[in-house]
Amino acid sequence: MRRIAVAGLAILVGLGPAAAQSGEPHPQEQQKATPTSPAEASKEAPRKVDEYAEAAQAINGPAGNPECVWLGQRIVNLMWRDDIDTAFRHIDLYDRFGCPGGHIQAAFRCLTKFADGIDPKQPDSLARNVHTCWINPGAQPQPATAAAQSAPATTPPNK
Repeated sequence: MRRIAVAGLAILVGLGPAAAQSGEPHPQEQQKATPTSPAEASKEAPRKVDEYAEAAQAINGPAGNPECVWLGQRIVNLMWRDDIDTAFRHIDLYDRFGCPGGHIQAAFRCLTKFADGIDPKQPDSLARNVHTCWINPGAQPQPATAAAQSAPATTPPNK
């Protein structure tokens, strides 16, 4: 009888954590897990192909290879968002593809110059600046004064 009781207790103890993990995901988790719609995916694919083609034309060497562009931009993005552990795991994969590590450093250095142009409320601003810095690590942000001067000045109407 004791053997059966001990075996039953062991089964109950083992099932407790498993049952706690198998519950329904929260609505937020379900929303994150939902893949993008086919329409969104079809719009995204040509844009990515264009980015890779642009990188291959602009960058000589392995940093322009699609796998290096994809991983490299992802690493720079993760570094910007302070996800250093994940960035380091990606760097290992980046190195395995034979991609140049110096290009990541140069692109991140460039991205720090664009810090004022990165708006957390606009997710594309980070991706756009990462892509710009990946294509041309020597890129410089346009000063705000030059942008203000190039905009037409409006004068208030006279009353």
